[in-house]
Amino acid sequence: MKRLDGQLALVTGSSRGIGAKVAEGLADRGCDVILHGRTIENTLHTKEIIESKGVKVYSVEGELSSVEGVNHIIHQVKKIGHIDILYNNAGISNQYKPIFEYKVEDWQEIMQVNVYSLSLLCSAFAPAMKEKGYGRIVNVSSGIQDQPHLVAYSVSKAAVDKYTKDLSFELKDVDIKVSYIDPGWIKTDLGGPNAENDLSSVLPGMLIPVLLEKEDVTGQSFRAQDYRDKEI
Repeated sequence: MKRLDGQLALVTGSSRGIGAKVAEGLADRGCDVILHGRTIENTLHTKEIIESKGVKVYSVEGELSSVEGVNHIIHQVKKIGHIDILYNNAGISNQYKPIFEYKVEDWQEIMQVNVYSLSLLCSAFAPAMKEKGYGRIVNVSSGIQDQPHLVAYSVSKAAVDKYTKDLSFELKDVDIKVSYIDPGWIKTDLGGPNAENDLSSVLPGMLIPVLLEKEDVTGQSFRAQDYRDKEI
């Protein structure tokens, strides 16, 4: 098992669901973790679980739905210290409705949380990774297709994929691996109770982009379910 001792990771949307599982997986490999939730109180249950693993755990709070909220998160993280891993997990979906009924406000809301905030976080932390010569950035994508009733969510994730590829090219000359990963359709608040996969199935797959070696290719896409029940 590859260890991550001495590294510090920020996982957005890690008070519950997939983000909490990713944070636990990182902690199991010795990585210190910064949890993020809308409020500090929302992170406390996950924080208690991870603290039992013997790593350092911090909590930050803030809304991704506004530039001010994102900047507040960035300010708190920088007070804690340099992060080696940025895991952009947080995201929202949109109300299920016909494609022709989408309004500008629908697009603005989902793009702010799923795309704009993600890019702001990358811009805040990637330069320091570049200066240090090491980093891992993971952006959570989606395998959604043929769902016109969820078009805003679908388009936002397509934008995440393209942004990831462009960012990976910008950082290709240093040991910073920028990846995007589809967790699969998971039974969470976002995925709903009818999803195909249980929450536990996201590990170890969601950790693959973090565990890439220096010689590995950057800008890759991954599917967490491809690694289900495998030893990594």
